[in-house]
Amino acid sequence: MSKKIGVLTGGGDCPGLNAVIRAVVKTAIIRFNYEVIGFEDGYLGLIENRWRKLDYEAASGILTAGGTILGTSNKANPFQFWQRDDKGEYFSTDESQKVLKIYQDLGLEALVCIGGDGTFTIADGLQKLGMNVVGIPKTIDNDIFGTDQTFGFDTAVNTITDAVDKIHTTAMAHKRAMVIEVMGRNAGWLALMAGVAGGADLILLPEIEYDIEAICRRVHDRSQLGKKFTIVVVAEGAKPKAGEQVVDRVVKDSPDPIRLGGVGKVIANQIEEITGIETRITVLGHLQRGGSPSPLDRVLCTIFGEKAVQMIHNQEFGKWVCWRNGKAETEDLTYAAGRQRLVPLDHPLIEVARSVGVRFGNEIN
Repeated sequence: MSKKIGVLTGGGDCPGLNAVIRAVVKTAIIRFNYEVIGFEDGYLGLIENRWRKLDYEAASGILTAGGTILGTSNKANPFQFWQRDDKGEYFSTDESQKVLKIYQDLGLEALVCIGGDGTFTIADGLQKLGMNVVGIPKTIDNDIFGTDQTFGFDTAVNTITDAVDKIHTTAMAHKRAMVIEVMGRNAGWLALMAGVAGGADLILLPEIEYDIEAICRRVHDRSQLGKKFTIVVVAEGAKPKAGEQVVDRVVKDSPDPIRLGGVGKVIANQIEEITGIETRITVLGHLQRGGSPSPLDRVLCTIFGEKAVQMIHNQEFGKWVCWRNGKAETEDLTYAAGRQRLVPLDHPLIEVARSVGVRFGNEIN
């Protein structure tokens, strides 16, 4: 009798999720004759016992598709499952034993959890309950500690760069300062890579506190030198010296309740008020999460999915696939817990950017 494995996609959506599902399903079927079932809407499907069989046909034709055929959720945590009572008040319950029983009743050999640090933290908890778990790192933010790159990041960089290219043309036409706010949470990888690729004049990273006076001086000086426009790429987690990050909202029923956003508008208003130069803000938002994965991400997803099934076959549980020095390796689920992969201040690309005139928010000259 063939073995049976499960797969789910947790956390926020990301380009390449379908490509990973495809690689997991096809490798499982072709190489090891495993059966595969997919839980719908991440851990929520596991809690509610909602799943469907993923055969070869289900995994065909989805390599280039954005989103995820299984759906996802960034609110369902089996160890703290938030719900509302009849009065609309929130309360949480521990559904972990229920989830374990579903796993056992289905006769699963292992569960592949595709997600970021939150998904991995939950997966580690399930592993300790007795489940066999393997993780695959996913986030456009590229902030999972222990891997050189996550899938979805390259596609998001391409999307942002294309947007910056288009904003350049309207900035030049109207002689404006243009502020583009991008995702990334506490890590500046998206802003750094897309800012350099898009020819930004100023890049504001969470790792480098910005000085609004230095930013305005840069915008003003460019104008005086005949450069009638300025492109500012700002990460959503950027914050001023001795200041705080701008919080868009707090979501109660979520393992990641703090939602950043709005710093771009704050900076744009300050630039216009201080310099008198007309300034506009563009918030790319969920545009960065959508669309067909880039060729690089498709390849990375295929490698990750194949590696995860190999790990199951080799009984390497409680681990996740990471990308180091150009190849797939493995790491313990607990390795990335509580840590984020941030942009180091001595990153070579920062110095390269400075050499071609880019400034990082606290630099006047």
